[in-house]
Amino acid sequence: MEENKIFRKLNQIIENSSSKYYHYPVAAILECSDGSMYSGVNIETSSPQAGICAERCAIFYAIANGHKKEDFKKISILNKTEQMITPCFICRQALNDYCNPDLEIISYNKLGQSKKYSLKDLCQDAFGEENLK
Repeated sequence: MEENKIFRKLNQIIENSSSKYYHYPVAAILECSDGSMYSGVNIETSSPQAGICAERCAIFYAIANGHKKEDFKKISILNKTEQMITPCFICRQALNDYCNPDLEIISYNKLGQSKKYSLKDLCQDAFGEENLK
C-alpha cells in the first residue's frame, strides 16, 4: 500500500489506542506478502507489563490468523508526537523472533514525516532462536 494511504489508515486506527495511563498512543500496520494487513494499537493497563505495544499487537494478530515469518514484509508505526520512534526493545525481540531480518520498519510522526529502518539494523547481534540451541 502506498505511504499516503498507510499514514491515513494509521491515523484512523491510532484512535483505538487505550493509552489512559501514559498518554502515548501508538498504531502499527503489518503488511504481508499476500497483501493482507494487520493493525494493532498499544493497550495500556495500570500494571505496565500487562499491556501490549502496537507492534506486538499487530504481529500476534497476524500469527493468530495463520501467517508465518516468511509472510511479513513491512511494519509501519505512528505516534502522536513530532518525534520519530522505533519499536521498544520488547517489540524488537518479538520482531526478531517472528520476522526476517530484512523486514522494513517505517516510522511516522504526527506531521506525516517518515523514516525507514530494517529489522537487522535495529537488532544487531540480537538474542534469538539460534542462542537456545
